[in-house]
Parts: sequence; structure tokens; C-alpha cells
Amino acid sequence: MPLAFVDLDLFDQNIHAILKRAGNLPIRVASKSVRCLPLLKRILQADSRFQGIMAYHPLEAVKLSQAGLDDILLGYPCFAEQHIQAVLEEVKRGKKIIFMVDEEPHVQQINRMAQQFEVQAKVCMDVDMSTEFPGLHFGVWRSPLRTVNNVMNLANQIKKYPNVELYGIMGYEAQIAGLGDRVKGAGLKNTAITWLKKRSVKDLSKRRGDIVKALRDAGFELQLVNAGGTGSIETSKQEPWITEITVGSGFYSPALFDYYSQFKHAPAAVFALEITRIPASGIYTCQGGGYIASGETGLLKQPVPYLPMGLQPISTEGFGEVQTPIRYSGKESLQIGDPLFFRHAKAGELLERFNTIYLIKNGKIIEEISTYRGLGWCFG
Repeated sequence: MPLAFVDLDLFDQNIHAILKRAGNLPIRVASKSVRCLPLLKRILQADSRFQGIMAYHPLEAVKLSQAGLDDILLGYPCFAEQHIQAVLEEVKRGKKIIFMVDEEPHVQQINRMAQQFEVQAKVCMDVDMSTEFPGLHFGVWRSPLRTVNNVMNLANQIKKYPNVELYGIMGYEAQIAGLGDRVKGAGLKNTAITWLKKRSVKDLSKRRGDIVKALRDAGFELQLVNAGGTGSIETSKQEPWITEITVGSGFYSPALFDYYSQFKHAPAAVFALEITRIPASGIYTCQGGGYIASGETGLLKQPVPYLPMGLQPISTEGFGEVQTPIRYSGKESLQIGDPLFFRHAKAGELLERFNTIYLIKNGKIIEEISTYRGLGWCFG
């Protein structure tokens, strides 16, 4: 210890629950939320509706391609020549990797290098799905493409570049997919978020539909209209123009996904810390544990106690880089060397801390497998 494990019984349960939630739509797997090649392959092999990967870094896409995966959509634009070159080398050998773009300089750079490689590069436009309320930008700051005109202007620019082909559009509604509406102790805020989400879904659905129609009316043959995330499957699948939904975090179901009213998945990914000191009665200090999730800082980004029941972090210390004190009021007799179990706030980020994870089935360890980190894959 510290160690991390994935309960395969719960992991597989989540796989089937996500399939059911998505209806008949294909599902693209968000690799950033898994960060483990064997588990990515397990998802893809579970059902034919799991089709393709959304990678979070171009070099990650290359590694996954070289490991035998295909149909990889880059989730974010890239500009560095060495990254585009690495992707185009895979494209030249027949692999399907789709670049993400949202401004003309992205397209110019890709086209210039695609000409050097004598290949046709597929690109997908990232459309911002945030909603503007008076005094509130409800969503995240991603793409500058927010309106039909924005999108059509870039689409027409893409036509000027002979080695670039517009393959599709992607719109991630982060304010729906990544924002819980059932947070403990946040009654009024939950009510406000629920209202904002309903209004935002109406706005983004109409806007996305208008964008798809305008592109198709202009003669663009979209092969891909990607949407969604674990928290927005139910709303995304209602849009008839959506061709696929991206899902990632739901397979592990980290702590942040306890706070949604529409679904409940099983906590499949857990980490264990070792008790190394008992500084006072009822307080147990563990080694390590400072696995804080990215994004806006706050209590929701800290790990949460899992087992045994009755664990509570010390509010003045939290989860620390080298030690984490925990108050315990349960019935177990805890000793130095015993494990305490916790869940990370987010999904794949936990695996950045471990070279390997254990797989558990029927309550027993059956295998130890490498994470991205264990393979030496580090993408920033």
C-alpha cells in the first residue's frame, strides 16, 4: 500500500448499465477516464455498440493505435508539429485517427503536414455547448464555435484545404454531463442547477440541431455527430441527429457521480491506504493519500471514505501528500498495518498515481495489470 483496485463485477455491471442508458446509440469510450489499456479493451469487447475511442492527447492516440485500437477521435485540438506528425504516421499506415479543430490555424497546420505525408486528414469541429444566461456562462470555456455562423465559417474555410476533410462535429455539454444536481447539503444550489440544466438542454439541443441541418444543407456529409458524457446520456440520446455518445467516467463511477438524480452506478475503482500511526484514540494516520482531483478546488475534489463505515477526514488537514489522518467511529478494531479504503473524486486521474492496479472478481484478487503510468505512458 498505497494500492488501487478495480472490482470487475461492479465494472462489468456499470458497462451493462451504460449500454442500457444509451438506448441503441453507439458509445465512444473516453480513454482519459479509464487510462488502462486492458480495461479499455475489456469495454470494447463487451458489446459491439462500443465503437471507438476518444483520446485526450495525440500521443496517447498514437500509443493506442499501435496497441491495436482504431477509430480514435482526438478530444482536443493539437498544434505541435511533432504531435501532428506522430498521428499522421499512423494515418499513413491505414489507421483512423480524427483530429479535433475549432479555429483555422489548427486546420492550416494539419493540412500543411498532411501534404508532406501525402495523406488526407479527417477533422472534427468542436462546438461549444455552453449556455449564456444573464450574468452567467453556464458551461466550460472550450471552443469559440458557438453559433451556426461560427461553425459554417470554419466549415467553409476547411473546404479550402485540399488535404483536410470535415468528418463530423462534437459538442460536449459539460454543464449537463459533469455537474451533479444532488450534492449533500446544497439544497438551494441543487434546485438552481436542476433549473439551469433544463433550460440549457433546450438551448443546446436546438442549437446543435440547427448546426447539423445547416452543414448538411450546405452539402457537408457528416459521418459523426458526437455528444454527451456519463452525466448526460439521457438528454443526448433524445436528439435524432446524434450518431454516438461518449462515455468514460461511468465505468469506474468515482465519487463525483454519486451526486446525480438520473442514474446511480457502482463504485468500481477504489484505493487503499495503510495505517502507519495512531496518534490519538479514534484517529488513524495513513501513509500518502493526497490524490486531489483536477478542476475547481474544493471539498468535492477530495477523495471520499469508502470502507470500513465510519471513516471521516480531519477537516483541518484533509488528504495529504505524505500522510492522511482519519477519524474513525465504527466497530472494527483497527491496527497499524491495516488498510482503509477510499474513492477518488474523478475517474482516470487516480491511475496516474499507480503503476499497476489489482483486478478483483468475486471478492478475490485475480490479476495485477499495468496502468498508462506503468507502461511509461505520460501525456501531460
